[in-house]
Amino acid sequence: MVETLTGTNRSRGLSYQELLKTDSKSVPASLKKESALDHTPLSIDVERYYSREFHDLEVEKLWRRVWQLACHEDEIPEVGDALVYDIASLSFIVVKTGEDEFSAYPNACRHMGRRLLDCPKKGLTNFRCPFHGWSWKLDGTLKEVPCHWDFPNVTEETHSLPKVKTGRWGGFVFINPDPDAQPLKEFLGDIDEHWTTLPFERRYKAVHVAKKLPCNWKIAQEAFMESYHVIATHPTLLYEMGDANSQYDAFGVLSRAISAQGIASPHIEAELAGEPFDDTTPFTVYRHPITGDLYERLSEGRIRLTKADGRVGVFNAQAEPLEGELKNADLHICNWFAGRLTPDMEAASHAFGALPVVEARASRAAAKREQLRPLMGDEIDRVCDAELVDSIYYSIFPNISPWGCYNPIFYRFRPDGDNPEQCIHEIMFMLPVPKGQDRPKPASIHWLGLNDDYMEAPELGSLAKVFNQDNLNLPAVQLGLRNVPGGKIMLAEYQEAKIRHFHATLDDWLD
Repeated sequence: MVETLTGTNRSRGLSYQELLKTDSKSVPASLKKESALDHTPLSIDVERYYSREFHDLEVEKLWRRVWQLACHEDEIPEVGDALVYDIASLSFIVVKTGEDEFSAYPNACRHMGRRLLDCPKKGLTNFRCPFHGWSWKLDGTLKEVPCHWDFPNVTEETHSLPKVKTGRWGGFVFINPDPDAQPLKEFLGDIDEHWTTLPFERRYKAVHVAKKLPCNWKIAQEAFMESYHVIATHPTLLYEMGDANSQYDAFGVLSRAISAQGIASPHIEAELAGEPFDDTTPFTVYRHPITGDLYERLSEGRIRLTKADGRVGVFNAQAEPLEGELKNADLHICNWFAGRLTPDMEAASHAFGALPVVEARASRAAAKREQLRPLMGDEIDRVCDAELVDSIYYSIFPNISPWGCYNPIFYRFRPDGDNPEQCIHEIMFMLPVPKGQDRPKPASIHWLGLNDDYMEAPELGSLAKVFNQDNLNLPAVQLGLRNVPGGKIMLAEYQEAKIRHFHATLDDWLD
């Protein structure tokens, strides 16, 4: 598909700011903000995604110096509760040391270097090395050295645990190994103005899934920084998502993308023309709005494709032909419709495009208000449609992605150990604490291995299928980068502005 150039680096279709003017409620100032965007860099060296040297440079210049999210306060609620935060080759202990106080230390015994903690602990009164028994108080002070007479030069002054700087935002505990780092509040800047309606202090961690991926952490993170990939990777979203006309902004260490929901993609506005596609459902039947191809789920692992000219073929979830004259099908569509479903997904049905834009968005927002009313009370009536229905996804440098307002999604991306070609993708759902109730306990981490399907975490709902589509790309990107002619990838001027902003910021830290 070749599109006619618009003469600008913006898509045709309604801009997000034009759409905000149709909102049924007052829109917060943060959503009305637009930022100027620098158009550099437009190309990226591929080696930064697999090079051992670049990975080591990130460890020394980034992870040893930057503010980074270690945990949520609710995970260590009592004095003496502690957990381990690992990033690349680095490891830290985060511990609650007072009623409203948290501390962090390098996770290593000062005798022989053995990790002091291997897993989360409750109610500690000290840190005791399992190897030789050296121990430290919770405030890091050296407490005991067996056979201390054999270490005459070891004292509290010389061998207490060095403190790592800590800071807190939104109920999360951040650490910074750099003793000269600026305060966290200065690093984050005016970030709070973007979460005035439902600050993270009023939320709890209802879901936490961590999946290992065979790709660099930046590859995984960048897949969730733009909506440009929707047309190819998530084509089922085209009916009801403004992908190409998303808005992108950058504010210091914060960047943002906003993709409107309840409107058709600019790619298919002409094809939809306001008419419903009655033969399209979320998980079992799909007519591609551009090609007219009809995909029908037959069973798990089997999907029938009928082309507009009447030719038919049956494929599996990997788009491999099983029957019929057709030999090629869309991989992402086959994965979506022939992949694993829950009973709720199989029963889901709706038609797209039946309502004009304003009514569709208002209808979605009204339904969302009623869904949230038991949690939020009548406060929910003051929240605008955009905050309830749109995909407003932020990135806070270097590696976390909290979504805006009532969308509970919160991502973190980390290197998996010291391997530059493997990472951990964490998905948290931060839900509102029910009005007038105590904070629920935080969800424990549900780990998924390299070969596990996201659908093995049913708590993710239909998002698991979206992630599975992304995961069809990420390992292939990691493998393909070494074969890019010239050793550089290119970035779009506008739609990949968040990625460019990330790499420009990363370069500043690594210089």
